[in-house]
Amino acid sequence: MGMDRRQFLKTTCASVSGVTLGALGFDLKPIAAYAASLRTLHAKQTTTICPYCAVGCGILVHTIDGKVVNTEGDPDHPINEGSLCSKGMAVYQLSHNNPARITTPLYRAPYATQWKEVSWEFALDKLANLIKKARDASFEIKNAAGQVVNRTMGMASLGSAALDNEECYLYQKFLRALGLVYVEHQARI
Repeated sequence: MGMDRRQFLKTTCASVSGVTLGALGFDLKPIAAYAASLRTLHAKQTTTICPYCAVGCGILVHTIDGKVVNTEGDPDHPINEGSLCSKGMAVYQLSHNNPARITTPLYRAPYATQWKEVSWEFALDKLANLIKKARDASFEIKNAAGQVVNRTMGMASLGSAALDNEECYLYQKFLRALGLVYVEHQARI
């Protein structure tokens, strides 16, 4: 059979390509498909709000036997419609089963350079004592005009956008009971 130069080059290239692909392990036989098992399979799904900023994006939390196995944006949420920023996407790292999560209070004494682990009792007592000390040192019953004000000017509070309305209400009541005047919220900043 007569073969011109172009046909010879095509045949040679096709043969060399086939031999090369076969030698590298490529196989054109059909293979069985394997479906990956989902880690959210049989998981309980709960909706929550992202704890980072004041936007209030919705997050779906998947749990199995009380352990968080996955977090993702809630596609039915009207604010974010399933999308999350980089902080929101990393909210899984806050879960209680994260081995790198700090689970005990840390305390650094004044002028110390190192943090040390302390008990919850120590941390709460220390916090309560510092609040009482600051409140007592700056509490005013009457102002310069003689009006009853019952306030403390030595403390301030910056609230969190991660709190819902009920938590904000209780937190506000607590702060006002202490006599705080400077109460701010992250959503307004």
